[in-house]
Amino acid sequence: MRILFVGDIFGKSGREIARRAIPALIERDSLDFVIANVENSAAGFGVTGDIADTILTYGVDAMTSGNHVWDKKEVLDYIDGQPKLLRPANFRPGTPGRGSYVGRTRTGEPVGVINLMGRIFMQPLDDPFAVALKEIEALRAKARVIIVDMHAEATSEKVAMGWHLDGRVAAVFGTHTHVQTADERILPKGTAYLTDAGMTGPHDSIIGVTIEAALGRFINGMPAKFEAASGPGRLNAVIVTADQATGRATSIERLNMSAEEVDSLVVHTPAGR
Repeated sequence: MRILFVGDIFGKSGREIARRAIPALIERDSLDFVIANVENSAAGFGVTGDIADTILTYGVDAMTSGNHVWDKKEVLDYIDGQPKLLRPANFRPGTPGRGSYVGRTRTGEPVGVINLMGRIFMQPLDDPFAVALKEIEALRAKARVIIVDMHAEATSEKVAMGWHLDGRVAAVFGTHTHVQTADERILPKGTAYLTDAGMTGPHDSIIGVTIEAALGRFINGMPAKFEAASGPGRLNAVIVTADQATGRATSIERLNMSAEEVDSLVVHTPAGR
């Protein structure tokens, strides 16, 4: 089973490159299931129902999020009715939405997806380490292959989650920092791990935001309106291959593709003809 995980889709630039890249990657790499973090897909801050529905048309099978999930208030009227859009499972009980989902591959095989959020330098949610085990237990009878999005600021907390879940899930992928790390590996008990999948969006920016606004805040400390940068996007993603019988990973491949590379991929795949 081959699964693509797309790092935080940021704004219009991120949506556009995801729209072009995902179908071509599905074709080129014989992908069975696609997960994307969409919490920054609406102008860089939050997600709306319309945008989530559009992202699903790209070939995405499940969508994760994080601390920006509630930035667009209209998502509150959408998330309960769309099980494919997750919010972190360790939000307090009674929070709208769900923290896990079981989808189906293109051949009907089940895939579990769990969304978690860290607590270091983040808002004080429930313990993600304990919640992770509860969510895995709830999904285990439904899906052998389980992918975890650990949305967190601290590198150490994401690494800790990887070791905590080694052998329990097929993969743990970090999100949130918008900077892709180069530490992809398969842990000793068979869990694929990457500290941060990165950002799918405008990389001529400061983690997605216009350079002038973000840089100005660092230089003079004054408030500034943050807006999503424009320009060609870059795709950050990771592909994991998992054994359906054991639920363990057998390979992991990190992707970091420019707009030109994506365009070339589109041209040379049947989907792009």
